[in-house]
Amino acid sequence: MKKIIFIVLSLIVLTGCGCSNMDNTPTKKVEAYFNKYQTLDNSVIDDLDTILGTDTTMSEDNRTAYRDFMKKHYQDLKYEIKDETIDGDTATVEVEITVRDYSQAVADADTYKSENESEFNDENGAYDASLFSNYRLEELKKVQDTKTYTLNLTLTKQNDEWTLNQLSDEDLNKINGLYAG
Repeated sequence: MKKIIFIVLSLIVLTGCGCSNMDNTPTKKVEAYFNKYQTLDNSVIDDLDTILGTDTTMSEDNRTAYRDFMKKHYQDLKYEIKDETIDGDTATVEVEITVRDYSQAVADADTYKSENESEFNDENGAYDASLFSNYRLEELKKVQDTKTYTLNLTLTKQNDEWTLNQLSDEDLNKINGLYAG
């Protein structure tokens, strides 16, 4: 009987250690990162709120509309892990993402603004940034085209834990559908 209990407890301990260790791979960390976007994890929403909170060109209604717009964008993000390369305590995970491509809509809105500035003036003739912000958002909502990017994300292992390194601005722009390269 003691032998059976020992075997069962050993299996539980081994399985428990194996499961927690299975989540500590570069691929699993990248999957967790993108799943946070798709599930609208609090950390993703907090970052979005911080960015929107610093934008002085938007009214509170515009911020709320942009927040809802980006939440939908994040939920629609698709990703596929293509490869994982580990070299000691560093790793690279190749991931392919597909997002809506907003770069042309942003460029077109900026061009329209420069050619039609008076349309974004308030009743006193002064430029009203929130009017343009609303216009740009309406243009972004029309975008249906998607673009696929390949990202090579790097990770570092510290204290036996894989952590995703800071993403480049270029990669963040790709995730947000704003990359114009």
